[in-house]
Amino acid sequence: MILAAVKNPADIFSDPFSLDPAKLHAGENFGKALNAAPMGLFMLNSLIVVVGVLSVQLITSIAAAHALAQMKFRGQALMFGLVLFALCIPVQVPALPMYIALAKLGLLNSYFSLMFPWFFSAFAIFLFRQQFRTFPREIINAARIDGFTEIEIIVRLIVPSALPAIAAFSVFSVTAHWNDLYWPLIVVNVTDRMTAPLGLLNFQSAEGVSYGPLMAAATIITLPLICVFLLARRYFVEGVTMTGVK
Repeated sequence: MILAAVKNPADIFSDPFSLDPAKLHAGENFGKALNAAPMGLFMLNSLIVVVGVLSVQLITSIAAAHALAQMKFRGQALMFGLVLFALCIPVQVPALPMYIALAKLGLLNSYFSLMFPWFFSAFAIFLFRQQFRTFPREIINAARIDGFTEIEIIVRLIVPSALPAIAAFSVFSVTAHWNDLYWPLIVVNVTDRMTAPLGLLNFQSAEGVSYGPLMAAATIITLPLICVFLLARRYFVEGVTMTGVK
């Protein structure tokens, strides 16, 4: 991708892995990537979507995982079984009914339509539930005796101890929804709400695909993900390796 982004488009297919400094077209390719389409707007839309989705996912998933891990209620095993069952359902299955519902409500081409299908994350609930089960139940019972509400227990006790798992899931979530093309392609058809991957389609025309600017644009939208991972890599590795281990 990087080699194609800095090469003359005519040389991309003739010798893909060569790099002749005399034939570099990095300036032209990146210039066209930034000027041919509003990449800044597309990346801002993606940022709004990933932050909105992650925020709701953390709120709903942490609360649900705490209930499944540290509370006792009728139907608990059934609820956890439904969460595991939800992991087996591909996104293509509920896509059509969700699209019809959003269309009838007039919510297409909006940030809400881009975020709505991902507010519930079965993977997050499963991951956090496994992490929360390792938290000593005696400490939670003592906190309840001291008058802590369930929200206080989650915010002041559970969440601080589960930061590695939360950071790991955050990397997964941000990466998945930053790179998502399938759902935005269905619910968005106006430039003002296009996300970064969907905006890459602007480099395809009747004359063909401009591969140099396309690869330059792909490089631009990939850099934020690399920065996110580098910032959270320690928590990410710890969260993935230690989740569910006592």
